Amino acid sequence: MRAETAKPLRLASYNIRAGLGTDLKRDPARVLRAIHALQADLVVLQEADHRLGARPSALPLDQIEALTGLHPLPVAENGESLGWHGIAMLAKPSFPVLGVHRFDLPGLEPRGAVTVDVEAPDGPLRIVGVHLGLLRRSRRAQIDAIKEAVAALPSRPTILIGDFNEWSGKAGLGRVTRGYTLLTPEKTFPARRPLLPLDRIAHTGDLDIALLPPSEAAHPHPSDHRPILATVARKISAPGAADMKALQISPSDRPS
Repeated sequence: MRAETAKPLRLASYNIRAGLGTDLKRDPARVLRAIHALQADLVVLQEADHRLGARPSALPLDQIEALTGLHPLPVAENGESLGWHGIAMLAKPSFPVLGVHRFDLPGLEPRGAVTVDVEAPDGPLRIVGVHLGLLRRSRRAQIDAIKEAVAALPSRPTILIGDFNEWSGKAGLGRVTRGYTLLTPEKTFPARRPLLPLDRIAHTGDLDIALLPPSEAAHPHPSDHRPILATVARKISAPGAADMKALQISPSDRPS
C-alpha cells in the first residue's frame, strides 16, 4: 500500500559522462536542461566530475540550482568537485540532509559509493549512489562492500541507484537481491539506440517504487547513457488486529 499522507518522491539517476554528448561536444548547459526536464525531487549523477587533478565539477556549480531547481547535496570533499568518485546528488531544498557517508570500494579501478540520508516528506530515506566497475568480479566485490557498509549504519528505508555497469539481465547482480528488490528499467546504453540495461534501482522491502517510462530523448543526447526515473513511497502496513479492535465502535457509542 502507498502512504496517502505524502506525494511520492520522484527519483532519477543519470550518468552524464562529464557533459560529453553523443555529438562528442561537452555542453554542461545541455545536461542541466536534461536534468530539469526530469522534474525529479532528487537526482543521482555519475561521472559528474572530471577525472584528473582535483576532479573539478563537470557542471558549473554556480548555475545548477538556477537551471534545475535542485541544489547539490554535500557529497564532495573539496570546493571544486560536485561528487565523490564522480557520484553526486542534487535535490530540492525541501529535503534536509540527515547524514552523508562515503565508501571506497574494492576493485582494479578507483571506485566509491555515496550514502545520503534525507528527510523525505514521509520520513527518513537513505539513497546510495553507485557506479560499479567494468569487471564482473569487481562488481560482485563492490556490491558486497556496499551492502556491508550500509548494514553497519542505523536501519532506514534504503535505495541503491546508479550505473551498475552490468549488461546481463540474468547474471552478475544476484547478490543484490539478497535483502533488496532489484528493478531493471528500460535499456539505457548507448543513448542513441539503447541495447544494455546498465542503470538499475534496488530497494528495501519497506518502500514502494514504480518505474516511470523514459522521457522523449533529445538529439544529440547530452550523454552516452539515458536517465532512469521512478516514484518512491513508503509502504504502510495494513492495520493489525489490535488496531482494528481499537477502531471498532461500541454499541453505547453508536448514534441513536
